[in-house]
Amino acid sequence: MISVEKFRHDLRLSCIVPPKQEMLDIRSADLNRPGMQFCGFYEHFAWERPQLIGIVEMAYLQQQTPEKRVEILRKYFSYSLPCVIICRSLYPPPELPELAAAAGIPVFRTEMITTRFTAALIQYLSRELAPHETRHGVLVDVYGVGVLLIGKSGVGKSEAALELVKRGHMLVADDAVDICRVADDRLIGSCPEILRNLMEIRGIGLIDIQAMFGVSAVAASKDIDMVLELEVWDENKVYDRTGLKEDTTEILGVPIVLQRIPVRPGRNLAIVIEVAARNLSLRRMGIVPARDLNRRLFSAKQNIREQTGGTES
Repeated sequence: MISVEKFRHDLRLSCIVPPKQEMLDIRSADLNRPGMQFCGFYEHFAWERPQLIGIVEMAYLQQQTPEKRVEILRKYFSYSLPCVIICRSLYPPPELPELAAAAGIPVFRTEMITTRFTAALIQYLSRELAPHETRHGVLVDVYGVGVLLIGKSGVGKSEAALELVKRGHMLVADDAVDICRVADDRLIGSCPEILRNLMEIRGIGLIDIQAMFGVSAVAASKDIDMVLELEVWDENKVYDRTGLKEDTTEILGVPIVLQRIPVRPGRNLAIVIEVAARNLSLRRMGIVPARDLNRRLFSAKQNIREQTGGTES
């Protein structure tokens, strides 16, 4: 279900036949072009999808007699279509809006050509209908890597993000991160509209990052590539010192790289986060220093064995 006003606003649609309800019953990101239905073929008709009428379908309708158009459209609108969208700002024959209104089916119009609007609508619906959740944290774009900072309140997530912004990176969201799964292996994070560009710094209050650092300091959304969990340094806890083992956490069923970063006074978190982002990029290229060290150690051990005739002192 999608709000009518949001649907119209986001896709820049004009309304020919207004909807009778505030929500559109759209449950799939797939579309249907009703050329075959206008020709009388209704087997496998995807009536539950948004219906797109382009120049081909409209030309076919215009060539029919008024009586034939009524016959075609009456059967077409007998299905519970979620909506009809006419592309290229085409003007429909009078029978179309009349029969659509009688059936209670909204009809919209866009200036975009059909192929471009198809791509835009599929992308839009894929995001709007994707599984969503909101998590407490800070999302930043560091060297093109989407880094989600999590941890207990007051551990220093916002301060670390502020230092990253000063170093030329981008803030996506502070405090609350809207996350949606747009593919089986892809998450996108964004900021709730009410909090966009804002950051809370304890002792100072709210600051506007865009107003303070410029438009290049913020981003509307970003893929989430890794999660960094900030925690207060525990002297009794053993932290990873090689990076050989890669932990993951699941968000909306998608596994994401997880690293735990201990926090204590004097530690420059911004630099650590930058290094973590660069290191993830290198790992994706197959460069893993810990694995290389293991190979060197194994090679050195083999050399010693060869030199000592298979015995080790």
